[in-house]
Amino acid sequence: MSERLVVIGGDAAGMSAASQARRLKSPQELEIVAFERGNFTSFSACGIPYWVGGDVAERDDLIARTPEEHRERSIDLRMRTEVVEIDARERRVRARDLASGAEEWTAYDKLVIATGARPLRPDLPGIDAPGVHGVQTLDDGQALLDTLTGTPGRRAVVIGAGYIGVEMAEALIGRGYEVTVVNRGKEPMSTLDPDMGRLVREAMTGMGITMVNDAEVTKILTADDGRARAVATEDREFPADVVVLGIGVRPETALARAAGLPLGEHGGLLTDLAMRVRGPVADGAIWAGGDCVEVLDLVSGRERHIALGTHANKHGQIIGSNVGGGYATFPGVVGTAVSKVCDLEIARTGLREKDARAAGLQYAAVTIESTSRAGYYPGAALMTVKMLAERRTGRLLGVQIVGREGAAKRVDVAAVALTARMTVEQMTALDLGYAPPFSPVWDPVLVAARKAVSAVRAGGA
Repeated sequence: MSERLVVIGGDAAGMSAASQARRLKSPQELEIVAFERGNFTSFSACGIPYWVGGDVAERDDLIARTPEEHRERSIDLRMRTEVVEIDARERRVRARDLASGAEEWTAYDKLVIATGARPLRPDLPGIDAPGVHGVQTLDDGQALLDTLTGTPGRRAVVIGAGYIGVEMAEALIGRGYEVTVVNRGKEPMSTLDPDMGRLVREAMTGMGITMVNDAEVTKILTADDGRARAVATEDREFPADVVVLGIGVRPETALARAAGLPLGEHGGLLTDLAMRVRGPVADGAIWAGGDCVEVLDLVSGRERHIALGTHANKHGQIIGSNVGGGYATFPGVVGTAVSKVCDLEIARTGLREKDARAAGLQYAAVTIESTSRAGYYPGAALMTVKMLAERRTGRLLGVQIVGREGAAKRVDVAAVALTARMTVEQMTALDLGYAPPFSPVWDPVLVAARKAVSAVRAGGA
């Protein structure tokens, strides 16, 4: 007898799960119904800043698969339809057609929750004024582009200096805007330690971006026509023709919470290794993946929330395999992420110093400067590598890299070492590729590992 799979969310995790399940089971064996409240499916939210900045020419270049393509694969995809209730006891969901307002219950045998994350939008006066933009969906990106092309002024204020904040600052600089970034932290990129964040701040300032740190936004000031005209902190005002929010995201789990499903300390759904939602309420019939879940940090052993498309697509593949009768697991993450602002590359994996302290780990921290290529080879660029190692065992705990061309992807070596639970001494013997156009004789990551070995032997740094 045929079963029905219901999927809530039409982006990376949800449609990857639906597609993988369809590969494993025919329409006669498994009916798949997917609900998406937006206008697009399977798109790259990570690419929006590059589309806004002009590096990506067309919006549709960010779409991996259209609703029509999903339907051609026998997936009943219902666009502009929002699931407003999950009834786990009766195994059904209530969905609302956003055009007509009509509501309907749909029963399921298996349910996938892939509701993603929502941008943080602080409750401030003027936050909903025209000219204030978040950048989470393609609709958001289009609305921002419409404002940029329709506004004569050239002053932009970005609120927040995380990944989205610095990427949007770059996009706006590329469009010829005078950009101010207002950041509540001591340095930009709170995913880095402050000493590495300082390098990012210095580079952004050198690119003509005005950095305002240790500043709390209190309100958005509006003009007589109601549009945003400035961003205010406690003691200053920053004129703005456009305001972009880059404060971060939180798991979108209001539906799951109302259904009584288990959430972690960061607000994300809790699942087992197969991405099946834990607890008796789910009753073994509900899976979840993507930005709405928490995942195991393999370094600290704690649950954390990381909103990245790489994880979402893996979650979807794993869920689809399990729903489709196969078997797959997601063991966890080490927290690898890369970004850039103009020509500055930024990378991190593993734990920051405050993460290590929170986990009760004693560690040594070292920082080195090296070059991306042999020093004599044209184009060699400086990079800074920071490495943390556990004091007693020498186990690698984390790596942060800031530099120019060739810096960011070096973090992948550290990510593999973290996953393998290597010590920094073991890392020094890694057989990495060498030629003068690509690396010094001692790759910067290995130089940092050698220094970390010395720090561990000396009892910490």
